[in-house]
Amino acid sequence: MIRVRVPASSANLGPGFDAVGVALRLYNTLELEEAEAPAIEVRGEGEGTLPRAPSHLAYRAALAVVERAGRRARRPRAFRLVQHNRIPLARGLGSSAAAILGGAVAANALLGRPLDAQALLDLASEIEGHPDNAAPALLGGLVACARTPDGVRWTRIAAPPLAVVLAVPDLAVSTEEARRLLPSQVPFADAVFNVTRTALLVAALAAGRTDVLDEATRDRLHQPYRARLIPGLEQVFDAARRAGAHGVALSGSGPSVLAFGDAPGIGDAMAAAFRAAGYGCRTLAVQIDTDGAVVESAT
Repeated sequence: MIRVRVPASSANLGPGFDAVGVALRLYNTLELEEAEAPAIEVRGEGEGTLPRAPSHLAYRAALAVVERAGRRARRPRAFRLVQHNRIPLARGLGSSAAAILGGAVAANALLGRPLDAQALLDLASEIEGHPDNAAPALLGGLVACARTPDGVRWTRIAAPPLAVVLAVPDLAVSTEEARRLLPSQVPFADAVFNVTRTALLVAALAAGRTDVLDEATRDRLHQPYRARLIPGLEQVFDAARRAGAHGVALSGSGPSVLAFGDAPGIGDAMAAAFRAAGYGCRTLAVQIDTDGAVVESAT
């Protein structure tokens, strides 16, 4: 039996749309072993809603590893899979990427590791459609990445030990719906705005320059459009800044909001702003994960 731990992740971090993501110390674990027939169990987040059939995302990823490995590995008849979820679903915290990587990394370990990290990242990105959650969830830390015809190109950056506060409202947003709101073209000035802020963001995080994160996390390409799905989003941003956040951004496609900083009132301020907009909200104080997906045990 293989047991894998996979971190949550936050993509975009404001301006770095589909290009930047960070792993967070909030984990799902997945256990996988060979079986005579498919058997799937889900505990924690999604326990009553996620499928318990081979259509389950982690199970599909495990089967995809078998197919990708080809003759390099023997083919199990089926898998027994147990998923322990702590990452909230449909909240912009990389729950899909964590499921995909949990199944893929576990199956790869069970088969004797026929695929390397690059192959696993390419596979996960193909399944999800973009690499900005999969890359940090697999590799840990802060990752800049890009899909190319030859696979995902990525660079892992040693981010400083920044505190992160997450505001997770009682509101689900699907990535597909959030992407449909985005325009096919944007003004040139908005593109320039985001290019400059993305460069500043990566440099600031690499250097620990919290003094420029407020400007570096601002965005014009996706957050203004996705705000239609998240009532009170700008008020949540403003509340985090007033409470002392160094920078604040929509986490992935939302609706969760990520704030950098350890001022004691950041979480309460964001939760109060979400409640004012009509939604309950929980807050989580986390750190940046530097390990990525880890095989915890193999028996």
